[in-house]
Amino acid sequence: MPEGPELRLAARYVNEACGALVFGGRVEKSAVSRNPEVPFESSAYRVAAAARGKELRLTLSPLPGARPPRPPLAVVFRLGMSGCFRLAPAGELPRHAHLRFYTAPPGPPRALCFVDARRFGRWDPGGRWQPGRGPCVLLEYQQFRENVLRNLSHKAFDRPICEALLDQRFFNGIGNYLRAEILHRLKIPPFEKARTVLEALKQRRPSPELTLSQKIGARLRNPDLLELCHALPQEVVRLGGKGYGPAAGEDDFAVFRAWLRCYGVAGMSTLRDSHGRTIWFQGDPGPMAPKGGKSRTKKAQKARQVPEDGEAPPAPRRGRTPRHSRKTAGGDPPPTSPQGPPGSETRLPQAPEAPLGPENRKRKGRGRPSAGRRRRPPKTKAGTPSRASGGTPASRQEGLLA
Repeated sequence: MPEGPELRLAARYVNEACGALVFGGRVEKSAVSRNPEVPFESSAYRVAAAARGKELRLTLSPLPGARPPRPPLAVVFRLGMSGCFRLAPAGELPRHAHLRFYTAPPGPPRALCFVDARRFGRWDPGGRWQPGRGPCVLLEYQQFRENVLRNLSHKAFDRPICEALLDQRFFNGIGNYLRAEILHRLKIPPFEKARTVLEALKQRRPSPELTLSQKIGARLRNPDLLELCHALPQEVVRLGGKGYGPAAGEDDFAVFRAWLRCYGVAGMSTLRDSHGRTIWFQGDPGPMAPKGGKSRTKKAQKARQVPEDGEAPPAPRRGRTPRHSRKTAGGDPPPTSPQGPPGSETRLPQAPEAPLGPENRKRKGRGRPSAGRRRRPPKTKAGTPSRASGGTPASRQEGLLA
């Protein structure tokens, strides 16, 4: 699912694409979405975005003199597994556009759309960040660090470190690919106890003899886990684009894929944690690894895209293509040639059959039973062997029922 950096990139996209646009009318929701209506209508308003952790907030601000007069409205989004924002022509709305903000004339009509194919995304017209989420790892680093170290007695840190990193009460913005990259770069086993890993950070104190620049340099060369929770999302944001996944475009995804060192990389091992999420790692999984869990190593193969749900897609199965899937993009079966369907062996052209006379046509029609009518087997005397199969009628009947 989109993580902290992707939310930050989505907010940047909205601000850059819509900063000079004026929107008007009411906010439109699709009929299939179960999210609430957004009670906002104005003749002229602007849209601005801000991100915090795994949430994004759109603020709708009416312009002076807009009708009806009303205060600004904020809508907070959680993007779920596949949510994103797209600016598109009003007459060519993308599929799964479940919330739409239309531009006001003059100018070509366009719509800022919240697109969510899986419909796991949510929005809240109240405009408040979700309660219980901790400080943002990107924008509120000092508060984030203090919140973690101050609450190490919490039961969440009884879990393995790979599971604690997904707890948004303490690591707001960290998701599946970020936790794998953080632990891999520090060579921390993913199933080491979280409290054991984090308590060591309390004793880490820089030498008082070092200057400020020397302290900063030492941290950049040897960052701890909490510092990487802040630094690695910043690196992803600096990669640019609209985030990772197929919707971001192949160029954006290629840059992101080259940045990865562990997640989805050939030679790495995988295990499922107690929540069913796949963790990528290298080496020893740690003392709290699930019992009976089978570690699998990713083999080298052609690069595949990482989907928005955060797990590598299964490799396509080799075998015969089902008949119902042998269709063109338009849904029609592929045209056949005298040599047979595409992919079949080449055959020599055959001479056309000679036209059948009345007697032959009659005989041929008799030999083919009509649709829906079952042909009865010929009656033979008991004990007489069958000419076709060399067995008895009883044995032939058993073969049909088998």
